[in-house]
Amino acid sequence: MENWRLLDLGALQPLEAQTLYEAVAIALDKGLAPSTVILCNPAKPYACLGFHQEIETEIDIEFCQKHDLPIIRRSQGGGATYLDSDQQFYQVIADEKSPVVPYAVNDFFQKFLQATVHACNCLGVPATYKPINDVVVNGRKISGNGAGKTGKAAVLVGNIILDLDYDSMTRVLKVPDEKFRDKLAKSIREWVTSLKQELGYVPPRSKIKKLLIEGYEKIGIALVPGTLTYEEKRIFTEEVKPKHLSGEWLYMPEYRHPEIVKKRTIKVAGDVKVVEASHKAKKMIRVTMEIAFNKIRDILISGDFFMVPETALPKLERDLVNVPLNHDDVLRRVKNFYESFKIQTPGIEPEDIAQAITNAAAE
Repeated sequence: MENWRLLDLGALQPLEAQTLYEAVAIALDKGLAPSTVILCNPAKPYACLGFHQEIETEIDIEFCQKHDLPIIRRSQGGGATYLDSDQQFYQVIADEKSPVVPYAVNDFFQKFLQATVHACNCLGVPATYKPINDVVVNGRKISGNGAGKTGKAAVLVGNIILDLDYDSMTRVLKVPDEKFRDKLAKSIREWVTSLKQELGYVPPRSKIKKLLIEGYEKIGIALVPGTLTYEEKRIFTEEVKPKHLSGEWLYMPEYRHPEIVKKRTIKVAGDVKVVEASHKAKKMIRVTMEIAFNKIRDILISGDFFMVPETALPKLERDLVNVPLNHDDVLRRVKNFYESFKIQTPGIEPEDIAQAITNAAAE
């Protein structure tokens, strides 16, 4: 049994609820903070974007601005979603050298989501873990989760859905037309649930948190109540908050590839063209690519996948420039990249990335 710090922070403003754990992770990486579990919830609703997603493709920006909904890009992968006070967040920030923390991201999810399963089960909800990163009730998601690393800090963030505003969930997402939105709404109602839907009521938040704490104890973690340090507050104020409020962070993939984004809307002549395609493995991969003389001239890879380390994706994009557009050459380059940087992408393999690129080239 290890002693970890518990930060029970209650309701926080959206940016703090979504990103304060990053300051803890940075402090832990510097040796200034212990392994920690944060329990909190958003005080107000917001739209949340996965680390590798394109905001213009995933979020209805105009709707969010009109309804004063902040849009926050998180530091983990996964898909775009709507979050509000009817969520109970848990955020695990752990020293990767701890014997209770698995190295592989898949194993990290599987072990630590036992606490989420425990809390739901004790409330009378028959929840189970569903690889890669969900907790489900009879196949319907009641908890979404993401994971990543910040230096020596292994991070897992997730929620238990207390109640769900299905209309807002579908409205913040970008869709091609209203007919598609109706289909999306039907799908979300079919595949996402909540404690209220399962039980007929929302249990007290204090009880849910108590059960989560019990769940962590069952996997070898004793949580000791603590407080944020001065250094963690400083890191949040001076480093984390400014980053997340910047356009460069919010429009991240587009900032990396301004030319290719601009060329999406124009026709490129001769042996130069811009193409787009998606490939669905266990996670979605989207490729936008400029091709010149059958080689990759520029490439933007996005989607709802996880990549550890998360910041490795731009390196892969640079590695792929000038690679001939045949499957074997692309796959060889992607595999070499995975091996060189010890990349983990739960739910997708190098073959999936190569296939997404091949699909785009065929457009």
